[in-house]
Amino acid sequence: MFNKLKQFKDLRSRAKQIQDTLGKESVEGSSGWGKVKVQMNGNQQVTSVSIDQSLLNDKQHLEKLVSEAVNDAIQKVQKVMSSKLKDIGGLDLASEFGDALKK
Repeated sequence: MFNKLKQFKDLRSRAKQIQDTLGKESVEGSSGWGKVKVQMNGNQQVTSVSIDQSLLNDKQHLEKLVSEAVNDAIQKVQKVMSSKLKDIGGLDLASEFGDALKK
């Protein structure tokens, strides 16, 4: 019983470490030849959005470009996440905490 509690504590600690590491990463997604830019951290939180003044008159086009920039940032941050997880050993729940996760 106490062993399983320790394993869960270790799991939470490891997950927090990974989250902190990813939170320090930053990527930029863009669209419309750089007229729309979205900054996102490694935890997939948008930290800033930049929109060129020339796009403010066409709402529909702007919405499309913002969507494309966000999707671009998500793809980039997923690559960063994958790389960082490999670098710090990842979070292989099945092999490391398999016993604790069983009912």
